Amino acid sequence: MKGYLILLISLLITGCAGQQVSTAEQDSPKAVQAYNSLGMQYLRRGDTGNAKLAFQRSIELDSGSAQAYNGLAMVFQLEEDATLAENYFKKAIKVEPDSAMLHNNYGAFLFSLKRYPEACKQLARATEDPFYNQRSQAFENLGRCYLLIDRLDAAEHAFKRSLTLNPKRPLAILQLCDVMLQKDDLEAAVNLFDQYSAMVDAKQIQHNAQSLWLGVQISRLEKNGVDAATYGLILKNLFPDSEEYQQYKESTP
Repeated sequence: MKGYLILLISLLITGCAGQQVSTAEQDSPKAVQAYNSLGMQYLRRGDTGNAKLAFQRSIELDSGSAQAYNGLAMVFQLEEDATLAENYFKKAIKVEPDSAMLHNNYGAFLFSLKRYPEACKQLARATEDPFYNQRSQAFENLGRCYLLIDRLDAAEHAFKRSLTLNPKRPLAILQLCDVMLQKDDLEAAVNLFDQYSAMVDAKQIQHNAQSLWLGVQISRLEKNGVDAATYGLILKNLFPDSEEYQQYKESTP
């Protein structure tokens, strides 16, 4: 039934964009949900014009639809209209102030604008809901944010919480490895790097510039010149324009 309603509404939007929503639809909360689902489908396709129409129709039926405001925020984020995107994120959160998903989305938006202190506050709110199904990712995002405002201890805690919830998050493993190296905890850094390397060996992930540079640093601290040179050579060949390779060159006699 829901699929039929979405199809019907899709035809309304694409074929009769100016037509008013019928009385039957106005009486049905399912229509609001259908418009929001349709808007997200259009958004995933990059069709922001029809996505806007769908979310606007949803708001016409229910001015308290946080999903529709969130959808419009993402539409304008995609269109690089930061002012409108932020306005709609704030409207969505005003309707549902305890929504972890909304705080996570708004935090990611602020992060993209390099407004890191504000982003960290929003991402921290997203981690507070123990039933949020993306909580592990929210903690990972929060850890990355804390790193950028020089809160190393808070970043460590966030990455550890992320990995407690999901031990197989490669980015959290790598970032925590970097944190432990900065804190001169070589044993912890080695254990984390070994976990990451095991995932590389299992072909679940691939090395990147950060992981190779960490491999160089750890190998040097362990007095393993051969591994350090190997990681350095791979870094040079695969990521010659990276910041990590520049650091490697500057650190090599």
